[in-house]
Amino acid sequence: MVIGIPKEVKNREHRVGLIPSGVRALMAHGHKVLVEAGAGIGSGISDAAYTEAGAKVVPTAADAWNADMVIKVKEPLPQEYGFLRPNLVLFTYLHLAAERQLTEALLEHKVTGIAYETIQENRALPLLRPMSEVAGRMAVQVGAYYLQSSWDEPGTGKGILLGGVPGVHPGRVVILGGGVAGANAAKVALGMGAIVRIIDIDTARLDYLESTLGGRLITLSSTYDNIYESVLKSDLVIGTVLVAGAKAPKLVTREMISKMQKRSVVVDVSVDQGGCVETCRPTSHENPTYLVDDVLHYCVTNMPGAVARTSTFSLTNATIRYALNIADSGAEAAAEKSDAIRKGFNTYQGKLVHQQISEAHGIEYTPLSL
Repeated sequence: MVIGIPKEVKNREHRVGLIPSGVRALMAHGHKVLVEAGAGIGSGISDAAYTEAGAKVVPTAADAWNADMVIKVKEPLPQEYGFLRPNLVLFTYLHLAAERQLTEALLEHKVTGIAYETIQENRALPLLRPMSEVAGRMAVQVGAYYLQSSWDEPGTGKGILLGGVPGVHPGRVVILGGGVAGANAAKVALGMGAIVRIIDIDTARLDYLESTLGGRLITLSSTYDNIYESVLKSDLVIGTVLVAGAKAPKLVTREMISKMQKRSVVVDVSVDQGGCVETCRPTSHENPTYLVDDVLHYCVTNMPGAVARTSTFSLTNATIRYALNIADSGAEAAAEKSDAIRKGFNTYQGKLVHQQISEAHGIEYTPLSL
């Protein structure tokens, strides 16, 4: 199989779909890898490193997309839709529940869209996990940064140190969702010395987090009252709620935002799936924040792109074995052999084959038939 690795085009997205060790693994199985020139530069990987690993460095995106399977990091943007075609296997983060235009483009061009975020094994999401770890940890760093500055500077935070100092109250952090991203956010926030509440619907998960992260962590069941009270008392709200393949539920309402203390900060990690904060809208690394009712919102859709090298290497470590299965057997045969890969199928031969995405857009759902 010919595998293409194009350069990412999303705003300040410096990750790349495959590192040289991944190229070597594919080459060892007899596959050919095309890498667009400069694709790895943002992650500190030179074209020469890809060439040394056995890849062919090609001059344009069109050359890299001229492959049997394209491996990316982020979903195709409209300027890439012209590269879509029937029977192309696209292996990447798609987040289609929040992307109707892209969903329709994949269906129109009869692309086999296999999404990292819906591949599932034993109820775990192994290809979402590495970026959730990064985004969860980053969310606290970002929130702490934007809480800095002072009241006389428009568009800045409260001017507080998240961990506080002796004699001064530390910052209060509320984390919605106790999954991988939420747990990593809690770990970093507790390490900084903040007061941390984590809210989740799964009491067994809360029990696990409390036992592993220590007694300073406050755990609460996900009820309207608990969310309302916690959000209003917080300095930093971090949204990490995930329903695999579906839009995130809106747990923080506009009313709650309007009653928060001014200059508080919201970081919605789940923005890729529509966000769990009602006032959330996608932003970019170039223009990351906006104000609603004098509450600062950070809703960047590709947060891990800011730490591209760490993210790229972590992602390839997780994706390569699935990429090898798909390349070795072909997408259909790989799905027949692996239920995890089968669950990764979002679009196939012009049909929408993932039920949650169908429900998000009101587009007909067709059970996957290979």
